[in-house]
Amino acid sequence: MATDKESQKNILNWVDPKDKTGEFKRQQSQFRDFVSSEPGAEFPAEKDRYHLYVSYACPWAHRALIVRKLKGLEDFIPFTSVHWHMLEKGWRFATKDEHEPGENVTPDPLHPEYTHLREIYFENNTDYGGRFTVPTLYDKKQKRIVNNESSEIIRMFYHAFDKLLPEKFAKLDLFPEDLKEQIESTNDWTYNDINNGVYKSGFATTQEAYEKNVKTLFASLDRAEAELSKSKGPYYHGERVTEADVRLYTTIVRFDAVYVQHFKCNIRDIRSGYPNLHKWVRFCYWKNPAFGETTEFTHIKNHYTKSHHQINPFSITPVGPEPPILPLNEEVAAVKAVM
Repeated sequence: MATDKESQKNILNWVDPKDKTGEFKRQQSQFRDFVSSEPGAEFPAEKDRYHLYVSYACPWAHRALIVRKLKGLEDFIPFTSVHWHMLEKGWRFATKDEHEPGENVTPDPLHPEYTHLREIYFENNTDYGGRFTVPTLYDKKQKRIVNNESSEIIRMFYHAFDKLLPEKFAKLDLFPEDLKEQIESTNDWTYNDINNGVYKSGFATTQEAYEKNVKTLFASLDRAEAELSKSKGPYYHGERVTEADVRLYTTIVRFDAVYVQHFKCNIRDIRSGYPNLHKWVRFCYWKNPAFGETTEFTHIKNHYTKSHHQINPFSITPVGPEPPILPLNEEVAAVKAVM
């Protein structure tokens, strides 16, 4: 049941109408516990103890799906994807008669009576007044939310289950010691200017806030383009897939399909304006199943355009771009003309 505090808020107002700055401010995640392999851990690493709630539409949840697959955790951590449509009550579960693309877009298998993700939040805290976000990592034994912060969930997945995994997955290190400093440095501006930058641009309610944030966004896309031009392999840091790829990919793969038009991030698009980013994102999508098989463009396009009524009140979804991502060795006509 919704509390008085929660019911007074319209979660579809991404910027408070009373905020004259027009700036989008992302809320802090409120569940911040950790799964651990350490003896006596409150949330020990065990097979099939945890359930992951995600949305294929959400870039933050997409991170968790990618890492889950990269680390071979499919048999250890089952997941459910919510439906792409998110309105006043937040993310809802698909009904039995709905057949959306993607694996596990179903009613909640743990709480068949629940219709919305928020009911899991209220189960944990009847006075919860924040947003009901994905990814949400849930402990089935204690019936508790462990964590709803994507950057922490993916790092739990890096090594907490290694002792239970086959060697090839246990050995995969997405945050290797020799690259930690570089990755953390990249994370800072990637998150603030790119991952969150598209939202700060798109949800802005003043011209000033929009222009400030969209210019910062494209300056950092330029920076990512320059860094990728120096890579000695297909990934951000050469031949090894790392956290830097995971964190950047979920924004870049959505960029042309959604952010260019829906969030007014239209100074350039990826396919004609950023050759290195375009090559890199297509390599990830087409050559690494953890990236491509977790990317569902139907959810992505429908969610943004039909859920964000503050931006798109008539819920019209643009037809293009088609295809939402180009084949590995194909370019748009404008790029072909100058090759």
